[in-house]
Amino acid sequence: MVRALVLGGGGITGVAWELGVLEGLRRAGVDLSDADTVIGTSAGSVVGTRLRLGPVTNAYDEQLQPATHEIAADLDEVTMIKLALLMSRPADEPTRFKRIGVAARGTGTSDAPARVEVIRSRIGDPDWPERDLLITAVDVDHGRFEVFDRTSGVSLLDAVTASCAVPLVWPPVTIGGTTYVDGGMRSPANADLVGAADVAVVIAPMPDSLTPEHHLDLQLARAGVRAHTTVSPDQPARDAMGPNSLDPARRRASAEAGLRQGLLAADQVGAVWGQRG
Repeated sequence: MVRALVLGGGGITGVAWELGVLEGLRRAGVDLSDADTVIGTSAGSVVGTRLRLGPVTNAYDEQLQPATHEIAADLDEVTMIKLALLMSRPADEPTRFKRIGVAARGTGTSDAPARVEVIRSRIGDPDWPERDLLITAVDVDHGRFEVFDRTSGVSLLDAVTASCAVPLVWPPVTIGGTTYVDGGMRSPANADLVGAADVAVVIAPMPDSLTPEHHLDLQLARAGVRAHTTVSPDQPARDAMGPNSLDPARRRASAEAGLRQGLLAADQVGAVWGQRG
């Protein structure tokens, strides 16, 4: 049985919440670190990297500490509406991606080197793991969806930095002369990358897509996964995470909310994963 773990985007609070969910599941006897494929988008690229590189407990514990290396920013309703409008105006997908690139250039609340250091503080500068790890981004020069892996010739640090480059908030990332932004511009989870997996677990802080064709349920249906389940923030978790997913002050509360929810979701997830206790 081939098992895929899909980790979606969701900012600083999304990273913390996802790590909390994974740690809660692990404590309840459902260890998702043995996934055959891990797919990470934006916040999920950070979480997927940490999951592949070492015990999730260590990464979770870090979320309980002061977020001294993070840069605060606003991913508010206005910014989300602007991004939604850029993506929803009639055009094919490559044109929409290029449109995002035009809007993203010259914007951001920090410079590119500072953002790299933020991502380095989250994951270090490791080599790609041997087990499958897919990191998503959007090439806004050519209007293409990009999936980085260990064969791409791109460092893992650069891939994750690109995947986390939220347009209109963080600067785009240039790799080999090509400009990239957040993989969440295609879909917050990109769950259709599960490929030939028999089962999939999706952990998605932001399950709603900017475009209807990439709705999470439609992606999973297109992929033809035999069994799947999705964990998204419940109301107490949403309250803990707050309205701004890029608020470092919410990191600890988000992680603790994720831990609680992971413990509660163990039966649901374990039934699909084929593992419990």
